[in-house]
Amino acid sequence: MSRVNLVILWHMHQPQYRDPATGRYMLPWTRLHALKDYWGMVKVLGEFPGVHATVNFVPLLAAQIEEYASGEFSEPWFDIAFAPATELTPEQKREAIERAFQVNDNFLLRWPRFAELRSQVRSGGAQAAVAHFGAQEWRDLQVLSQIAWMDEEYLAKDPVVNELSRKGGNYTEDDKAALRAKQLELLAAVLPEYRLASERSQIEISTTPYYHPILPLLCDTEIARVSSPHTPQPHPPFQYPQDAREQLARARAYHQRVFGKPPVGLWPSEGSVSDQALEIAADLGFQWFATDEGVLGRTRNIGFWRDASGYPENGPELYLPWRLERNGRAMTGVFRDHYLSDLVGFVYSRMGAEAAAEDLHRRIRMIGDREPAGRTATVSLILDGENAWEFYAENGRDFLRRFYRRIEQDPEIQPLTVSEAIAAAPNVPRLDRIFPASWIGANFDVWIGHAEDVRAWDLLRDARETYERAAQRFAALPRADGGPLARAYEAVLAAEGSDWCWWYGPEHGSANDAEFDELYRKHLTEIYTALGDHVPDALAIPIKRAADHARREQPSSFLQVVVDGRETSYFEWLGAGMYSTERRSSTMHGHSDVLGDMLYGFGPQHFYLRVDPIAEAIKDFPDFQVRLTLWDSRETCITLRIEKTKLVQCVVEQSGACLLHPEAVVSAAYGKILEVSLARELFDLHERRELLLSVALWEGGLPVDLLPTEGMLSIALGEENFAWS
Repeated sequence: MSRVNLVILWHMHQPQYRDPATGRYMLPWTRLHALKDYWGMVKVLGEFPGVHATVNFVPLLAAQIEEYASGEFSEPWFDIAFAPATELTPEQKREAIERAFQVNDNFLLRWPRFAELRSQVRSGGAQAAVAHFGAQEWRDLQVLSQIAWMDEEYLAKDPVVNELSRKGGNYTEDDKAALRAKQLELLAAVLPEYRLASERSQIEISTTPYYHPILPLLCDTEIARVSSPHTPQPHPPFQYPQDAREQLARARAYHQRVFGKPPVGLWPSEGSVSDQALEIAADLGFQWFATDEGVLGRTRNIGFWRDASGYPENGPELYLPWRLERNGRAMTGVFRDHYLSDLVGFVYSRMGAEAAAEDLHRRIRMIGDREPAGRTATVSLILDGENAWEFYAENGRDFLRRFYRRIEQDPEIQPLTVSEAIAAAPNVPRLDRIFPASWIGANFDVWIGHAEDVRAWDLLRDARETYERAAQRFAALPRADGGPLARAYEAVLAAEGSDWCWWYGPEHGSANDAEFDELYRKHLTEIYTALGDHVPDALAIPIKRAADHARREQPSSFLQVVVDGRETSYFEWLGAGMYSTERRSSTMHGHSDVLGDMLYGFGPQHFYLRVDPIAEAIKDFPDFQVRLTLWDSRETCITLRIEKTKLVQCVVEQSGACLLHPEAVVSAAYGKILEVSLARELFDLHERRELLLSVALWEGGLPVDLLPTEGMLSIALGEENFAWS
């Protein structure tokens, strides 16, 4: 009998990078990781037939790989990388500079010419490179930026790719065409390789809800308060368990089509579990789930603190499967050894391959040695199948080979799939509940613990409610065309993915934050567009707050303002809160710096707002709209239409409904400045500690300028802030 049944689960995931309106891939990471990681991970495993493993494929990732494999895809970076160098436009050259060097130094420094080009850009600046690089520089940059993402096996053994890698520079257009063909060849080989490994029973392929949502939060965002009682919440909460079921049902159907059989197991997105989510999964036919040791610890009210050797307190409870039984349904769970998994993810890349493989092997053997006599430990090593390897030499392939060889040759370690490990475990103990949490901190804080997260959930809930109302209307219509409804629901499911809130809040950031934010809002916009509904102005406003060089002052007194479009007296706005920013760049369409300072404050019965346009800039806009968006417990949109420098119309919409008599609650005037007064009865401040505000200038149906420059302005409530209670 082996002392350890080792479960290795590689989780493969990328979010939905396709723009729902255009079908274009806004970011290239699915393609690039498919080239560098996905095919090679299963190909290397095939060299060690005695090593069985589990691979978790998010259906959304596999669907994107399918599209890339077909060759029928649209991705700007791919087009730029393989376009004739002499035909690149200045805009394409700027994007090439931005994208080409978004690769780990482990790969970039392999090719001296690649490092040289980056050095030239850093020393001279991107604009100088755009202006002065010749055709040869652009060709070398194009090819090397793509070679760096090719699989190690192709780099070592494929005649074309190996030769291009060895050449290292001075590339031709023919070289570029050959590399393009090899990329398409490799993309087409990814999914078939996994199906072959599954058919020979070396791997088990599990799945995740289709668009990688946090299932417990889809069921009920209030569940986050079980682990973090003070976490901020959308109001009202998001509660759509039917969407959790749909995400799982779609995953099962997709898996059946692509891999030839329904999935047995589930890695819930980010290891996120709750009783309700797992009951749905069990009802649909899933037999096992995997999550983190922290979830088991909170469930059992025990800890897994490590001693000096790395062995956890209560280890015998961690190193075995547990059977969750709820309402006549059951699933068996395996629990990730957080410590070992993090060693692979974050530590071993800094060691030599042999030393790292030896250390991991030794630690796994030690767990078996510490088990009670006659018992086999089930040890679960679970982590991303792509992100860690870029920090390893040669993309981690040498480490993996050495590790696989050691465990294949060790008679006391049996590497098994999850299903095999569960079948090999006698007398599995039972749980009657599971603590609701994810693998990160045994809570959901990453996805709902910050104001930006809550804002994202608020916008999602509003869009989901809009879809629900439309679905009810469609159901009442005879022979209604369901196409728009299906398109809108697809966008709902895409917007429910966990990746958007991963980047909101302070925990994570990347060079692509703004693009992730934009893509999330595009999915929400698609819901309204598909239904022929009005797109809320709020979706033009970034959620992610980039650092801006702004001066903010809180109100220092209550105000009494005469709304006449001019500064009636020096004292009129004295004591107002202020937002003032330096001139800034923006990705907004047709952006101009038109809006200057913004002042605001409260009177006994009115909220006052003043916006100072920049005198020279506003002359170019005789006709425009100013759109004010306010959030308390709902969204209020106020549109002020200016024609020939005169205010001609005021429209007020609240929760999607247009107020018939806006003049009763809004007073506005435009002259040298814009002044607005909003009656207190317009607001719902129950249990609110803040208002959120943004001001945008629109022309011709497009946003031109925005205050604040990123996100919304938070206005504190309470008399201590010279505001309403």
